[in-house]
Amino acid sequence: MAMTAAETVAAVHGPLEGDRSGRARLVIAGLSVLLILAILLALMTGPTGLASLDALLGILTGRESEGPLALRNRIILADIRFPRMVVGVFIGAGLAVSGVLMQGLFRNPLADPGIVGVSSGAGLGAALMIVAGSWLPAGLMASLGILALPLAAFLGALGATVLLYRIGTRGGYTDVATMLLAGLAVAALAQAAIGFLIFTADDKQLRDINFWLLGSLAGATSDKILMCAPVIAAVLVFMPFMARGLNALVLGEAAAGHLGIPVQRLKRLCIVAVAAATGAGVAVSGSIGFVGIVVPHLLRLTIGPDHRYLLPASALLGASLLLLADTVARTIVTPAELPIGILTALAGAPFFLWILLKRRGFALR
Repeated sequence: MAMTAAETVAAVHGPLEGDRSGRARLVIAGLSVLLILAILLALMTGPTGLASLDALLGILTGRESEGPLALRNRIILADIRFPRMVVGVFIGAGLAVSGVLMQGLFRNPLADPGIVGVSSGAGLGAALMIVAGSWLPAGLMASLGILALPLAAFLGALGATVLLYRIGTRGGYTDVATMLLAGLAVAALAQAAIGFLIFTADDKQLRDINFWLLGSLAGATSDKILMCAPVIAAVLVFMPFMARGLNALVLGEAAAGHLGIPVQRLKRLCIVAVAAATGAGVAVSGSIGFVGIVVPHLLRLTIGPDHRYLLPASALLGASLLLLADTVARTIVTPAELPIGILTALAGAPFFLWILLKRRGFALR
């Protein structure tokens, strides 16, 4: 098989300067180990705790001893922590990958589903379903079942994403500044609409809406896994097929088109993927911000901008960070529980400001 020019140079002179593919593979392997450790920590840590790793392995393999303590551990693990862990893995991966897709689509590292209003649009869709779902035909609601809420959140996220793209794009060129400003306006409008729904909601609806505003993995069940996992898993399966197009899109839409990339189809695919992953995540956990901007930026500093590695690495790191944040949220104010959205905002907002100041050339001294 004929070698490419880059491979020929690498074979003769060694790896090309700036080639981070080897480092990227090592980072992905390390992130896989980190995710396994985060999963074990999430399963073993909590107000009640599990006795040891042996106890956890015994429950997982069905070899645990009998008795009230074993039954309690089995209930805690199977009914509470395991569903919560699975939901956290998928939502963290989905939010991080959504951030990479939006940043690649708009060619700007500041783009993020939470900042530009996509998460707010998903939250508005979920809030509308909570408050106004009873107005829909009973047959329709029965046919949708548990899919009604994630479908509403998906449509809200899709509407916000399409609106942003339409406002920010003129003549095939996306104006990033316009897009970001439009995102702030869309987020403000969505929050205003959510505020109106809060004003008109009854007590039960009010509690449900407040859940979306704060963000939490509490109450995760097998039904909630079915709400988000298949949708986000589909996005994760298709993300390798978008990597080459996103790499070419860095050169500009015209250059990507000359390289044979179906630019318009890629844009539509990215928009649907971001709306699906964000909508499914918001439908289950509420609004969890800054994961989609912190994770990709950290990885770009480490492994570079190649989306072939950036997408899977972001999925792994996003899942790990959300699990670790949820573990802290469950234990930092025991026996109460801190909403995870508060933790991600406390960590992510200063990081976002640092990115913004760095891009503007400021230095904090």
